[in-house]
Formats: sequence, structure tokens, C-alpha cells
Amino acid sequence: MKKIKILLLCSLSMMACSQEESRQDLLKNSNKKTENKWSATATVKELKLFQINVWQEGTSVTGGYDAIVNEIVRSDADFVFLSEVRNYNNVDFTNKLVQSLHSKGYTYYSFRSDDSGILSRYPIIENASVYPVSNDHGSVYKLVTQINGQRIAAYTSHLDYTHYACYLPRGYSGTTWSKLPNGPETNLTKISEMNLASYRDEAISAFISDANTEKTKGSIVFLGGDFNEPSMFDWVSSTANLYDHHTVVYEWDTTKLLNNAGFKDSYRMMHPSPVTHPGFTYPSDNPAKPVNQLTWAPDADERERIDYIFFMQAPNLTLKSSHIIGYNKSIVKNIRTPENTQDSFVPPIGIWPSDHKGVLSTFELVTQNGTSNR
Repeated sequence: MKKIKILLLCSLSMMACSQEESRQDLLKNSNKKTENKWSATATVKELKLFQINVWQEGTSVTGGYDAIVNEIVRSDADFVFLSEVRNYNNVDFTNKLVQSLHSKGYTYYSFRSDDSGILSRYPIIENASVYPVSNDHGSVYKLVTQINGQRIAAYTSHLDYTHYACYLPRGYSGTTWSKLPNGPETNLTKISEMNLASYRDEAISAFISDANTEKTKGSIVFLGGDFNEPSMFDWVSSTANLYDHHTVVYEWDTTKLLNNAGFKDSYRMMHPSPVTHPGFTYPSDNPAKPVNQLTWAPDADERERIDYIFFMQAPNLTLKSSHIIGYNKSIVKNIRTPENTQDSFVPPIGIWPSDHKGVLSTFELVTQNGTSNR
């Protein structure tokens, strides 16, 4: 009888083990089906964003306009952020670019804007002036599109160039551009007062307010532009005695506002060190122009990173790379100077149309249940 009980218990145990193995197999098969279902419906899309100050629509350099078109083609960007849009002679500059790109076989969409502009490879659902330009004190515009059902809000900006307070520690006025009679001004209160006298913080505050509304709609948010202001991550203790900062450490206001609101600086996120990767975008060397037309503070090291691509992090968005586009030379104390840094430079394919360098950042976007719009 005892033997029978033992045999019965063993049989039941074997059945239980068999059932558990079957359950695990079902779970594995179910997980595989789920994985297959995810992979079948998910679309991985590479997104490229290109920011460039076009230096008065390319008119400052012979062949500059064609160079802008060629650099956009080379970038293969999904979104292009443009600064110094003027619409000279009442010609819609962004529409002109769209037509020129179309003639080369590239389809872009845009809308008329002043001071800053934006191009999209995807049809525009909405567009708006978030911070209208007034007396040349900067602008912010927005377009909304969809990529495989994912709402995208892309903003372009060109912020106020006046009260350029980062010149004070370099011994120059940020309003008259003349040398300061008493040399470098390092008083943080005076630097802050001048910086906040610009309209840059108002423009960025308007952007943040609008972007927060977009986030409630499930949008992925990008912002690109020439800010005419350094980054809070670049004037830090490790750079206090570099680039004519003259010991100044300062959290520059516009980037601080963006950082506090959760926006990430793509170049600095990819390259955290402002010493090894300063990422200077201005003043860029341009061999087509004499040095005295490329500098505003000829006796100073005025190199600065003032051109940016920001983004709001999302579970389905991954930053993959960020590069500086342009010559790997800057103007330092009125001299064309090669950059001895670890920055990732992509040289121009021909004529460079600007006195700034550009920024190209690449992302990976994962979407579901849709087909590509491009």
C-alpha cells in the first residue's frame, strides 16, 4: 500500500511538472507572439534635424543661396531650422527654398515666416507664430506634422541679438560692440542685468508655454535656432579661465529656462565636456570673407556655442548623434584659427554660406500602427 502511495505521489508530481513545463512553454510562445506582434507593427525611423544661420539668406557670400540649398540636400534632414530669414524684395524665402529643393528632386513643406524659418519633409498640419518678430528682437515659429501617426511639434527660433552679455567679460559692450574703457566686466549682477534686458528669455518662455500644451497632445517637441546666447553648460568652472571668460561662471538664462523645463541640448547631451567638445558655432571662419567681416570683438577670444537643437525626451525617441557642420576654424583675436578640439566636424561640400557653423542631430523614432509619410 505504501508503495502504491509513493507511485501515485510520483505520478502526480510528474504530472505537475509536466503541466508547469507546458505553462512555461505557453508563456514563452505568448511572449514570442507579443514580440512578433510588436515588431510587426513598430516602425523605426531615423530623423535628422539641421540648424543653420543662413547669414541674410545667403546674400553675404557669393553663391551663398545655392550653397544653402546644397547643404540642405547633403544633410538629408527631415527638419531644417533657419535663422536670418529676411524675405528680401517681398520674396518668400522658405517657399523659394522649397521650389529650389523640388527642382533637385527633394520634397519639403514650409510656410511664410520672418526672421526665422523652418522646412519639413512631412506635410504640415498646423503652423503658428509663437513669438512674432518685432523690431528685430527675435522670433519663434512652430509647425505641426505627423510621422506614422506620431504628432511632432517642431519650433524654429532666432533670438534677440542685442544685449549680447557674453561680451562683457571679454571687454566689449554687448550693445554698442565697442571696447569697454575699464576692460573686462566680470560682475555677475551686471552681466545678468544686461542679458535679461534682451528679449531672449521672453521668447523662450513663450516657446515653453506653447510646448507644454503640445506635450499634453502627445507631441514630440524639437526646437532649433540661433539663440545669440551661450549655454549654461559651457560657462562652468572647467572653462572659467578659457576663451576669455576671465573667471566668470554663469548659468545663461535661456538655456537654464529650457533645462528647468526638461528640454535637452542635443550637442551637449552627446558631448558633455565643454573643454574637449566646446562645439563653437560663432564666429566661424569663412574663407570667402575678410576676417574683419567675421568678428565683432577683434581683440578677444569670442568663440561661443550659440546655435542649438533642443528636444524633449520621450520613450520612443533616442538621440543617436550630433555634429558641427562647417569649417573646423574660428576667428580668435582677429586671426583664422584651427580648432584643436575633439568636436565632430562635418566640413562644407563647397562654399559655406554663413558666419556661423550649423548643427546636425540625428534621432531614432519608434512608432506603431502606421506607414511612413516619406
